[in-house]
Amino acid sequence: MSQEPRRGGQSRAGPSRDRRMLRVGGRAALCRGRAGSAALSGAGVGAEPSRAEPGGLKRTPLDALHRSRGGRMVPFAGWSLPVQYGRGHLESHLHTRRHCSLFDVSHMLQTRVYGRDRVKFLESLVVGDIAELKPGQGTLTLITNERGGIVDDLIVTNTAEEHLYVVSNAGCADKDLAIMKGRAAELRAAGSDVHLEVSDNALLALQGPSMAQVLQAGLSDDLAKLSFMTSTTTTVFGVPGCQVTRCGYTGEDGVEISVPAGQAVELAEQLLGIPEVWPAGLAARDSLRLEAGLCLYGNDIDETTTPAEAGLMWTLGKRRRVAMDFPGAAIIMAQAKEKPKRRRVGLTSVGPPIRPHAVILDPEGRPVGTVTSGCPSPSLGKNIAMGYVEAAHSRLGTALAVEVRKKQHPALVTKMPFVPTRYYVAK
Repeated sequence: MSQEPRRGGQSRAGPSRDRRMLRVGGRAALCRGRAGSAALSGAGVGAEPSRAEPGGLKRTPLDALHRSRGGRMVPFAGWSLPVQYGRGHLESHLHTRRHCSLFDVSHMLQTRVYGRDRVKFLESLVVGDIAELKPGQGTLTLITNERGGIVDDLIVTNTAEEHLYVVSNAGCADKDLAIMKGRAAELRAAGSDVHLEVSDNALLALQGPSMAQVLQAGLSDDLAKLSFMTSTTTTVFGVPGCQVTRCGYTGEDGVEISVPAGQAVELAEQLLGIPEVWPAGLAARDSLRLEAGLCLYGNDIDETTTPAEAGLMWTLGKRRRVAMDFPGAAIIMAQAKEKPKRRRVGLTSVGPPIRPHAVILDPEGRPVGTVTSGCPSPSLGKNIAMGYVEAAHSRLGTALAVEVRKKQHPALVTKMPFVPTRYYVAK
């Protein structure tokens, strides 16, 4: 049962509450991780892009730190990143749920948008109401195409420094930048004032129920005043100029810290010097986000998926719905009114793990959908997945089956998130 979040404490809110928090002044990164791989979560162009391994893989400023701490490095969205550390995926996942972990997400694209027409510029690309964001507030939003498909999901923050801070997915970095640069050039040619700056900062995500206790020791600001999906620029453990945003991709209380690349190792070492904090990799990030019911771009949403099909209509601002002034608005709003033919659902099952691309069948054995993400849940001890099914089979509690290795296994349409989220709401 959904509960209202405790004021000044952790939220055990249900999906509708989480959506409101994500839409304005909050973000879990419901989709982000926001993608770029068919198997793991990911996202953007980050620090020191010129540093590359043989084969052209880019490396984050923490690359040597990962290797020195036993990180198993793998290619991901054009980057070399740790998939796990010596303790393994299962222990890392559970430690994040019980304590806190540090993730290197410097591969994500960080962009700053300046100029008096910055809101007009961004609203020409996304479905969200950017104009309603107060200084320091952020929102999850979607870039859409003229067919109503989702080009990318991203987090937009209206900073107190009079620019918009945008974080988007690594696998979408090139196309996102091309779209943003193209639109900015069009608007400037028409007399608008807007320009972009790609940040080379590193990005560190500290996630888990003990995050606040750990981070507060390195802040002069009162972290209790920073709500989910709000942001501030401050000094963190002696490193100045850090943008701290209370958000994440795990369903837990957490922050993402945009830190100058040259001081990223210093900050990471200080955090990892605290026994409560473990380093974590892509494998734990993926299973944590799936338990939290969060989409992975490229798996669960893409340019052939609409917000109505994906259950993401809540990202559309009310003013934007009325104005219908975003790409694909006519198609998206018509789908919302007439109801989509397929819907994204959560699934649980017993037996072998459910993996992406598995066929979903009705009780008569007829294919009615496809799995887009799936794994054994370390927290729940059973298989979880999400996928798309025909709308007639999307009701909670519907009995279906999933085909694994040419055998059918029972599955149940299940409410997401699979594990309750714990986003923080300040007093």
